[in-house]
Amino acid sequence: MQYSTKRPFITLEQGRALREQFPTPFHLYDEAGIRQNARLVNKAFAWNKGFKEYFAVKATPTPAILKILQEEGCGVDCSSYTELLLSEACGFRGADIMFSANDVPAQDMKKAYELGAYINLDDLTHVDFLRDVAGVPKTVCCRYNPGGMFDLGNGIMDNPGEAKYGMTEDQMVEAYTRLTALGAREFGIHAFLASNTITDGYYPELAGILFRLAVRLKERTGAKIKFINLSGGVGIAYRPEQRANDILAIGEGVREMYEEILVPAGMGDVALFTELGRFMLAPYGCLVTTAIHEKHIYKEYIGVDACAADLMRPAMYGAYHHITVLGKEDALRDHLYDVTGGLCENNDKFAINRPLPKIDKGDILVIHDTGAHGHAMGYNYNGKLRSAEVLLHEDGTPELIRRAETPADYFATLDCTPYHQNGHLGG
Repeated sequence: MQYSTKRPFITLEQGRALREQFPTPFHLYDEAGIRQNARLVNKAFAWNKGFKEYFAVKATPTPAILKILQEEGCGVDCSSYTELLLSEACGFRGADIMFSANDVPAQDMKKAYELGAYINLDDLTHVDFLRDVAGVPKTVCCRYNPGGMFDLGNGIMDNPGEAKYGMTEDQMVEAYTRLTALGAREFGIHAFLASNTITDGYYPELAGILFRLAVRLKERTGAKIKFINLSGGVGIAYRPEQRANDILAIGEGVREMYEEILVPAGMGDVALFTELGRFMLAPYGCLVTTAIHEKHIYKEYIGVDACAADLMRPAMYGAYHHITVLGKEDALRDHLYDVTGGLCENNDKFAINRPLPKIDKGDILVIHDTGAHGHAMGYNYNGKLRSAEVLLHEDGTPELIRRAETPADYFATLDCTPYHQNGHLGG
C-alpha cells in the first residue's frame, strides 16, 4: 500500500475544535494558502506590466474570499447579474471586472455596462445586442473559438469545435470592424480551450494561438489590441499521484511566446489577463464531514453527514477528490469503502472502492480540493440544506463567513403562498 502525499491543512485537534463550534458538514478555507498562491500567480506574470488575475466568481462566490483576493490585487470575472451585484458589493468597479457570459439577458449586459466592466462578447450577434440594450464602450473584448480539436502534442486536451462558446476568426474580424464603427477604440481577446489541464504546456500553447490571432486581427482590421485574456484551464492535482502545475514555469513559457510573437509585431504593450478560479482556490478549501453510519452488505459503506448537495463534482462528473481521515493520516489504508451521502440517488458517493484506513463512527473526514466549484455548486434536492463556510485565518482563528441554511431559507421563496403567510412554513 502507498500512502497519500496529500495532507489536509488542519490537524485532528483543530478538526475537533472546529466541529464543536461549527457542526459538520462545512466547507473550510485556508487564508494563508490563498494569499500565498495569489502572490505566486502575480509573481509568475510580473514581467507583463498590465497583468491582472480576474478570479472566476462562479468558482467561489463568497464575499470574504473575494475580499482576500481583492487585497492581493485580483479582479473578478463575472458571468451573471447576481455575480455582478456581489462583486459591486465587495467594492469591485470598472476595469477590475470582466463580464464573460453567453446567452446574456439584457439586465446582465446593462449592469456590466453601468459598472464599466470589460465586456466579453461571446457571439457576433451580441454586437448589435450590446449597442441596443446598453451602448458600446471604448474597450470591448471578443471571445474566440478556433474550432476543431485542441491537441497539445502529447494528446487531445479538449474539443473546442463542440463548445458553444466564442466566435470564428472571420466573425472576430467582422465584430471588431462593426464595433469600431460604433465607437469602440480598444479591443480584447479571450479564449478557453481546455479545462483542468495538468501540464505546464497548456497556457503557453494557448498563448501562442491567441498571440498569433492578435497579430492577424491587427493586420486585418487595424484594431488596437489592449489585452489578451488567457482565461482558465490551468488545473490542480486532485489525485495524490499527479504532478502539480508549476505556475512559475507556466508564466515563463507564456513570456517566451509573448517575446517571440507579439514583441516583433510591435505589440509589446498588450496586457495579459487570467481567470484562474480552480487554480487560485481549489486546494485551499476542503469539505469537513463526520462519519455517522456504516453499512456492510455486498460492499463496505461509510455514510457521512455531507452529501452531493454539498459537493456535487463526484456525482456529476465522477470526479476524484482525495479523502483524509483526521488522526489516521499515516494509518494503513487496508479497507475498501464507498463513502456516501444521504441523498436518494445512488450516485451520491464521494468515493467508490477507495482504499482508506478503518473508519469508525464519529471520525472526521476531510474531502480535499473543494475550494473552487465546491460549495458554489450546491443545491437543495431532497430538501437538503446547504452547509456553512468557515475561513481559517492566518493566525489559526476560524470565522463563519456563510452560515448554514435553515428550513426558513428553503421555504423563503414560497412567501407568495398562503402556506408561508399563515406561518406554517419557514419557522
